[in-house]
Amino acid sequence: MISVSLPLTTRRQDLLARLAEPHQYDVAVIGGGATGLGVALDAAARGFSVVLVESHDFAKGTSSRATKLVHGGVRYLAQGNVSLVREALHERTRLLHNAPHLAHPLPFVMPSYKLWETPFYGAGLVIYDVLAGQAGLGKTEFLSAARTLRHLPTVQPQGLKGGVKYWDGQFDDARLALALARTAAREGALLVNYCAATELIHEDGKVAGLRCQDRETARLYTLRAGCVINAAGVWVDELRQQDGEAIGRTTKPMVAPSQGVHMVVDRAFLPGEHALLVPRTTDGRVLFAVPWLGKVILGTTDTPRHDLAREPEPFRQEVEFILREAARYLSRAPTRADVKSIWVGLRPLVKPPDDDGDNTKGLSREHTVLVSRSGLVTVTGGKWTTYRAMAEDVLGKCFDASLLTRKAPGVTANLLLVGGEGMAGARRPTISDPPGLHAYGSEQEAVLSLPGAQAPLGGGLSEAMVRFAARHEYARTVEDVLARRSRLLFLDARLAGTLADAVGAILAQETEVDPQVSAFMQLARHYLHLPD
Repeated sequence: MISVSLPLTTRRQDLLARLAEPHQYDVAVIGGGATGLGVALDAAARGFSVVLVESHDFAKGTSSRATKLVHGGVRYLAQGNVSLVREALHERTRLLHNAPHLAHPLPFVMPSYKLWETPFYGAGLVIYDVLAGQAGLGKTEFLSAARTLRHLPTVQPQGLKGGVKYWDGQFDDARLALALARTAAREGALLVNYCAATELIHEDGKVAGLRCQDRETARLYTLRAGCVINAAGVWVDELRQQDGEAIGRTTKPMVAPSQGVHMVVDRAFLPGEHALLVPRTTDGRVLFAVPWLGKVILGTTDTPRHDLAREPEPFRQEVEFILREAARYLSRAPTRADVKSIWVGLRPLVKPPDDDGDNTKGLSREHTVLVSRSGLVTVTGGKWTTYRAMAEDVLGKCFDASLLTRKAPGVTANLLLVGGEGMAGARRPTISDPPGLHAYGSEQEAVLSLPGAQAPLGGGLSEAMVRFAARHEYARTVEDVLARRSRLLFLDARLAGTLADAVGAILAQETEVDPQVSAFMQLARHYLHLPD
């Protein structure tokens, strides 16, 4: 008989009951992606009362659609952005320490097909090592052609001159978002997904809170807070516009969305323990081939996009670009028929005030924090690796603007996230691990104590894992489970579709609401569709 202390529950009725209670919060956060969750955790860990609302599921947007890399940004170094690279390298080490069950070091190899490429790129990566200092994960190595082929056995051998090996990190983005949410809840924060902020509350020209609506019941809630933080990612301008209208000011958009496309194929296209990086393709972009959870991710693109679709579709030229460039560097060229899943994320790049152009590749990946005349705090831009530093910056701006009545030092630099406790010396996940229990870290025993622990559904998912998602991880729909608690939709959309009915039946028992099976089946088809 297993005896285990289960974690905090996330029963919907309990969350909504707390949301309905009259309370003056110190901090209200709008947006449940990497940035908003990081801010909620930072503020709660400092002892502030915190509420966060998210219109969809946590990490539903950009924050579940990254390239899964915890990295300093080799290409940002090429752009001369040394400060961003240095910060990201040090935050990379903190993330690997604080989420040992979800992040691990990953070796990369840049193959060289011209004699100058190995010394040229190698020199830049040595600088990368120097900037990392004690936070480095491994030393850059110059490789012969033979060693390059040993590390990348399916790389194109014809014309290969050598390569360069360097180190970065890899993680599970959606599950890290859940770990942030649950850690913030452990610290006292109230977090509610599927609860959209509908309007800001202004009093005497200042933001005093917000109104939100539960998407399941349509019930409205009023939340009062001394500090309201707009962390809605690519959607921050909608709230900024509303804020500007309330105080009679014109607000110019600050986000220039950029679309990143990723395609998933079988590990046979890149077996082994190393990722492939092409720093400069035929049109100057970067190409990754990254092993992840038993598959390989190919990408990514950087294409301007002017709409803000929740499920953006890839453009035909993006699909052609990834397949064409992958064929140049892999001995077996992936085809459209080999794609197991294709997914698109919108990056919230911050444009200069006078920039109306479409060159998103030239825009900074650094984050921006603005405090409006009414006191609305907006944060956008940045990247997953620096989420924690971004949160500290946001709280710093709140102190500077006197939106919080007391100052408190940050404590998240070495704060282990839920699931990471007691993992010292334990085996980290690796790129060879298929989806499964490793993502729960120290909570594996809690999952195994639930009904259905010995009832596998497929794709590394069990009945107990679905029940755990509903009881302890805020899951409400089949999509929540198969896209973000498990990553199966992102790995194999067709297989995910076959599990929808079984997952839906379990969720219906747990939540007593519609698990939205048919909507998920339509979404799974979307993740299989490549534009002609």
